[in-house]
Amino acid sequence: MLWYNAGVSLYSTAIHLAAPFNDKAKRWVSGRKGLLDRLRDVVAVGESVVWIHAASLGEFEQGRPIIEEIRERYPQYKILLTFFSPSGYEVRKNYNGADWVFYLPADTPGNVKEFLDIVKPKIAIFVKYEFWLNYLAELARREIPTYIISAIFHSGSVFFKPYGSAFRRALHSFSRLFVQDSASAELLAGIGIRNVTVAGDTRFDRVGKIADKARVLPVVEDFVAGGRAFVAGSTWQPDEELLIRLMNAHPDMKFIVAPHEMDEKRIRDMLAAVRGGGVRYTEYGEADGGSGKQLLVIDTIGILSSVYGYGSYAYIGGGFGVGIHNTLEAAVFGMPVVFGPKYEKFREARELIECGASRSISSYDELAEWFDGLQSSPEHYEAAATAAGSYVRSHRGATNIILREIFAGRKEE
Repeated sequence: MLWYNAGVSLYSTAIHLAAPFNDKAKRWVSGRKGLLDRLRDVVAVGESVVWIHAASLGEFEQGRPIIEEIRERYPQYKILLTFFSPSGYEVRKNYNGADWVFYLPADTPGNVKEFLDIVKPKIAIFVKYEFWLNYLAELARREIPTYIISAIFHSGSVFFKPYGSAFRRALHSFSRLFVQDSASAELLAGIGIRNVTVAGDTRFDRVGKIADKARVLPVVEDFVAGGRAFVAGSTWQPDEELLIRLMNAHPDMKFIVAPHEMDEKRIRDMLAAVRGGGVRYTEYGEADGGSGKQLLVIDTIGILSSVYGYGSYAYIGGGFGVGIHNTLEAAVFGMPVVFGPKYEKFREARELIECGASRSISSYDELAEWFDGLQSSPEHYEAAATAAGSYVRSHRGATNIILREIFAGRKEE
């Protein structure tokens, strides 16, 4: 563990050195100042605590169904939620589904022991990717039931490399590993890890619940006016360049675009480039109206998952950059989904393509071909839309599988 502890120490030092010049690093450092003392002030002795850790916002969304079901089914437990990244903590620090939300103290032996002495969790749950070796070793030493959920393993990851022995040993710390697919279970079996359950991905439960409780959005409802709309979510500039061309080629189709970032210049440029006219969500209904325009730009956050419910076609942004955003939020509403070429590392995107619900495109011509094909063939459209909805419905249920195994036979605290 000497090399691992040295790496953790070097990382922490680098973050502290970067803090004066980098906002994310600054928040990482400031958020951890006095952290253990603040924890000691709020966690009372004798509390029955379930500790859930997520690296960042994406992992939180995977863990959220578990958190909310524990809150509802097992109210005798207090829930501590920790984040590693500022991008997760800053967005969800006031999340009321947990009793406490904190940063995770750095994974040093001293921090780990003090953290666990304060919290004394009855159960520890890690979400998807987090493998902190000192935490896992100490949890195992204290015989605290420890789980990882929605995990997915690839043959190229450190666990299956000759130099990954410390990480392979850490896997034995888990009471059970809940993985997304059978391929992950087979890889783990190959290195002697057999306390594995193929439970699936809790994100399917999350998007299903969101869809079941989707918000009514009067602005979007009025804009769509009972017709069909093309919704593009989490878009970046390369996505928007293609979409503008598609809008101008289809003046009779309503388009709703939710940029991933509220870049004022990009929003202004997009509104100006659409020949059918456009309006911002936050300005809809003002003097220039809105219902007669072709484009509605969602220039606010927190409503995209409900906006998808008004769509008949969906475009998921990010595929011309580091990778696509959440395809399931759109697919759950039963509509064809399209995205850019950077999708291979997302299992659900590959499977949506395989079942005929989605397509990946690399150019405007491919986007136009996909869209024109769906418009010209009602049978083709219905098959893709049905496949999308069926795919999400068929993969729900991971949360129940996980909680049933974690809490089976546990005595009331």
